[in-house]
Amino acid sequence: MPRPKSEFDQLHPCDFYEPAELLDDDRMYTVYEIARLLQGLDPDDELEPETEAILLDWAIPWVVFNSEELVVAEPPSDDEPGYYGTKTADD
Repeated sequence: MPRPKSEFDQLHPCDFYEPAELLDDDRMYTVYEIARLLQGLDPDDELEPETEAILLDWAIPWVVFNSEELVVAEPPSDDEPGYYGTKTADD
């Protein structure tokens, strides 16, 4: 249910990183790693499953919104996620 803005102590701009600001050009990342990076965490940080699920709520739309600037690679196996990276001139 929507809440009035007045119920919140502080409101922040909804600014997101551009892919080139967040990802290294020579690396590929899972959506889980991207979720951590979007929150200023190390991509290898361990998270509780509930926390990771919340972070994915931010990361998945970010990947979709920035899809024109990204490349995707197949996962190493069927039970692993795919990988995303920044699109470069070589891609």
